Amino acid sequence: MAVVEANISMSVDGYVTGPDLDRHPGLGAGGDALHAWVWTDDGRRLLKETFGATGAVVTSRQVYDATNGWASENGLYGMPVFVVTHRPQEPVTRGETAFTFVEGVEAAIRAAATVAQERMVHIMGGASIIQQALRAGLVDRLAVHVAPVLLGSGTPLFAQIAETCPVTLFPLEQHHTAEATHLTYRVEKLNQPAR
Repeated sequence: MAVVEANISMSVDGYVTGPDLDRHPGLGAGGDALHAWVWTDDGRRLLKETFGATGAVVTSRQVYDATNGWASENGLYGMPVFVVTHRPQEPVTRGETAFTFVEGVEAAIRAAATVAQERMVHIMGGASIIQQALRAGLVDRLAVHVAPVLLGSGTPLFAQIAETCPVTLFPLEQHHTAEATHLTYRVEKLNQPAR
């Protein structure tokens, strides 16, 4: 059975985008600093390890649209990507990446897990998708790449999670690179047996 890992970059004060998304689409004002680690040698090695163990990706329609499907000829990932959407669309293929549009986060994760089989499913892209998956009890692991930046406002990752979806996090791994601290936790939803 596939392990489902939510994977996202975040500021020290808990934001996954900066403020002023209306004037700075995508990552907001200052939000590019959240992903500076991706462009370092250590960051590239970490991504290669992550995707080497991954069988499918789940992301949001908002992220898909904002990145134009990651705008690369091969769609970046080279594996199946399930896009959570309320707007049905035929699948899109770019090189080795097939984008399948699925209504609802639970259906998308279920489809991704079927394809991934024993490999990991990564939920990448969008606080809302990760929050929905946590609330549904579908996340086994949470990987947070904490950039050494304070944004002050923006899109919070854990907004209302404590009230609406109490979870317990158990540290599994930590790794430091020049541009971020990479933390991985096992997730257990309270009052629910471990998956």
